Amino acid sequence: MTDRPGIPARELSDEELERQGVHAHAMRHWVFLHGTAEQFRTHTERMLELEQEYLRRHPQRTWQGSGGDTAAPSRDDRIRDLVQTFSRAITALLDEEPSAAAPSRDRTDPEQAQAALLRRFADAPGGRMHKLEAHQIARQLAPDSHLVARLYRQDPPLLQAERDMRVLTDAGREWLDRHPVPA
Repeated sequence: MTDRPGIPARELSDEELERQGVHAHAMRHWVFLHGTAEQFRTHTERMLELEQEYLRRHPQRTWQGSGGDTAAPSRDDRIRDLVQTFSRAITALLDEEPSAAAPSRDRTDPEQAQAALLRRFADAPGGRMHKLEAHQIARQLAPDSHLVARLYRQDPPLLQAERDMRVLTDAGREWLDRHPVPA
């Protein structure tokens, strides 16, 4: 079966609801680290929809409806909890200081994006950066999702992989000297 995110959770069979819920939780880490803001928003909405439907159908299977000293939360309590969760997320975003050094998303010239990325490596301690950080910076600099990979696959490589780190090579430093980042 394929995922059918267009089908409202209320219309899914119990089996499909559980399968999609398990899949959504398994994908959460990847979407958080690698997904776009839109993918993350869409994933969050769908995951919450699946969880709320599962809780509605099977409250006894979750801590919320397990009985004992606490009764299953009411619809109003669940709505209140969701609003508070989103309110905390919005407040955290509003509290962030906008970065004046944030790279421009309009940069589409591949050579300029490459130079800007290599400059970030050159400025990093030891010319080293975690692979996830490197890919996030590359995503900010250019729409080309293969920017980082190309840098360590060309001959000579401008970056090299050392486990989870990406490291600026001597060839990368030389290339950067010949192609300064425009102001």
